[in-house]
Amino acid sequence: MLTYLTFSAGLALLVIGAELLVKGASRIAAGFGISPLIIGLTVVAFGTSAPEMAISVSSALKGEADIAVGNVVGSNIFNVLFILGVSALITPLLVSEQLVRTDVPIMIGVSVLAFAFSLDGRISFLEGAVLFGGILAYVAWLMRVSLRSGELGASVESSTHWAIDVALVGVGLALLILGSRWLVSSAITIAEAMGVSELVIGLTIVAAGTSLPEVATSIIATIRGQRDIAVGNVVGSNIFNILAVLGAAAMVAPDGLPVSEAAVNFDYPVMLAVAVACLPIFFGSYVIKRWEGGLFLGYYVAYVTYLILAATEHDALPFFSDVMQAFVIPLTVITLGTILVRDIVAHRQRKAR
Repeated sequence: MLTYLTFSAGLALLVIGAELLVKGASRIAAGFGISPLIIGLTVVAFGTSAPEMAISVSSALKGEADIAVGNVVGSNIFNVLFILGVSALITPLLVSEQLVRTDVPIMIGVSVLAFAFSLDGRISFLEGAVLFGGILAYVAWLMRVSLRSGELGASVESSTHWAIDVALVGVGLALLILGSRWLVSSAITIAEAMGVSELVIGLTIVAAGTSLPEVATSIIATIRGQRDIAVGNVVGSNIFNILAVLGAAAMVAPDGLPVSEAAVNFDYPVMLAVAVACLPIFFGSYVIKRWEGGLFLGYYVAYVTYLILAATEHDALPFFSDVMQAFVIPLTVITLGTILVRDIVAHRQRKAR
């Protein structure tokens, strides 16, 4: 009971700490005349992914590589399948053209890069530095695009109580550090008690828990009609998770960050497949329809079900795997391929007119 209370308390501290960090940092950035666009793409993206950063870096320092890796991979899968799935079921989501043409391909590219770095069973310090350098280049590119569009330096209302804002950042970081320690230690205890691996705990409970800021941001944005923000938040967070979080974890881990064979053979390909699946769904009418959201959510349920069946060595695992491989996955691929071809033809016809 004490372990579950510690886990819940750690999760609560992560969410509260991320909220305080975002609020304080956003006000400080606004005080320097940074535009809302840059604040959203940098400060808010970091804030919603701060729990992932705290957990993965803390786990890497302690030698708990499976939780560090599982947290990032599981969060990215959760962000697309669960968050976009639920948000689209609430109301169809608008997708900006820039997101489809630029940010989603970047998300796919960095997913492939992380997968390639992990194939030998370890992400080295140098490879982690390459990933972390990627987030710096991405932010610099965003600022350059904003400068060209005249959005950087726009007038933004800022807080005059800068000392309070600095205090919010400090308190937020402290809560993140404390919360990450509690959550990681209790998650390991729960994994041992349940007889499942730390990787499975990282891919499911920890990943879903650290993604709560993204859940809140996307669902609230959807309800308020800011549906493009809901999608942008997920894509931006996924890019940040791979480049900044995984990169930092590999840089602080002793002798690099070990990646288990199970993650390389199954979870990384799922993360990559989820990222690639965004293109045909996003590309058509730049709208994620309700049935597509339901498809995403259904696949997340199937993914978690497979992890649980495999972890417990349940008798239903072979039948479940056969059904997914023989019917569900091929049918989905055919459906997405048909949608993509139809939308490309329709797009060309509109241009011809």
